[in-house]
Amino acid sequence: MTQRELAGAVEATATEFGIPGVAAGVWADGREIHASHGVTSVDNPRPVDGNTLFHLASVTKTFTATALMRLAVEGMVDLEAPVCRYIPELRLSDERAAAKITVLNLLNHTSGLDWNVIDAGDEAGSLAGFVAEMADLPMIAEPGERASYSQAGYNLAGLVVEKVTGLPFEKAIAALVLEPVGLSNTFFDLDDVVVRSFAVGHNRGDDGELRFARPWKAWRAGARGNDPGGGIVSSVSDLLRWARFHLGTGDGVLPAEALHRMREQTVALRASSLGDGIGICWFLRDAGGVRTIGHGGSGNGQFAELLIAPERDFAVVSLSNAGPDGHPCNRAVVRWALEHYLGVIDRDPQPVPHDDTRAREVAGRYENDAMYLDIATDGSRLTLGVGIRPAIRLASDVEMPPDYPPAAAGFLPGDGDEYVVTEGGLQGERGYFTRDDDGAVVGVDLGGRLFSRAPATP
Repeated sequence: MTQRELAGAVEATATEFGIPGVAAGVWADGREIHASHGVTSVDNPRPVDGNTLFHLASVTKTFTATALMRLAVEGMVDLEAPVCRYIPELRLSDERAAAKITVLNLLNHTSGLDWNVIDAGDEAGSLAGFVAEMADLPMIAEPGERASYSQAGYNLAGLVVEKVTGLPFEKAIAALVLEPVGLSNTFFDLDDVVVRSFAVGHNRGDDGELRFARPWKAWRAGARGNDPGGGIVSSVSDLLRWARFHLGTGDGVLPAEALHRMREQTVALRASSLGDGIGICWFLRDAGGVRTIGHGGSGNGQFAELLIAPERDFAVVSLSNAGPDGHPCNRAVVRWALEHYLGVIDRDPQPVPHDDTRAREVAGRYENDAMYLDIATDGSRLTLGVGIRPAIRLASDVEMPPDYPPAAAGFLPGDGDEYVVTEGGLQGERGYFTRDDDGAVVGVDLGGRLFSRAPATP
């Protein structure tokens, strides 16, 4: 495939989803191809190119995990050790859990910690301030019992990095990973971003118009508490270099066996669009018979997707700067690349016809510590909407992304407890309903996160 063909696909996909700017890149057949479309900002347009910086959000977790693997190889961290060995001041809502959670539990999302702490404390959003607030974070399971995606868990892992290196997390990541791999266009600090070409995030309002997303990340400028789980900023060219590092043999940063251990499944996932299982950070998925590892990121109006097929020496990156459709736009670019470079057709599963009896059984509100999920039926179709909990939105002193309005979803074949979203910004997202011992629906997983059923209102 040529650069012109990739560019045509990126332009067509960005236009279809109404995204101002998209940058994509592919590593295949021993060569790298970039293609970009559109502008960094609708109000102050500059062309997007291979060096334009985007907020990668949760793709940051792959850097945090790789740094911890290096520290493990060097004997500074034991992945099987309890986190409290490195952070003795750790306090959680369940004291037993605080003593049991291991570093590996943080890296494969089996800590039992809920998703996120919104307020990172008073210490300028420091990691120490963030972790101090975790005493109020709910536990959703026993450590090691199940996987549930936790931003808080990765921020806690970042404090482990700080403690054992004696460096601020960002400087430690630069020394352990960014500099040795040659990622010269990858940063945390906004002071490094504003002197370079960078994409501005946008969110689409109820009137259909795109507006600047503020803050530029999902938290105040200068706050560091979320950096390990989602603070990194990079370009498509650097992110492809990162993918090539993980396709290689460690390049003197990690022994090959330690690097490849990150691809090995540590826990299985059920009915998740994230993958079939989790390695050490990486989500593992079979795409049309090809084994892949990957990670995505959703920031404030900016979205990132990275997919690697180690056995085919292949990687694809897509970055976009508008919500909520940046996520499906990136997925469409990735699927185009899989088809045209590897001959792999990757499609969403198809739901069965609507069953309203089943739909009424699952209808209701579900919540985690930060968000709510509403499932409803009108007798002819199931819908799913997701948003930030109103009390959190009202209390926040920063602008937050808009909620996802109700969109069609359908049950998948089988026992009736698995589903897929079939339209909107969450199109293609899969999940499943959890039942108690009596068979009552008590929770739902979406995006790898558990939402517990809220009591019915009178």
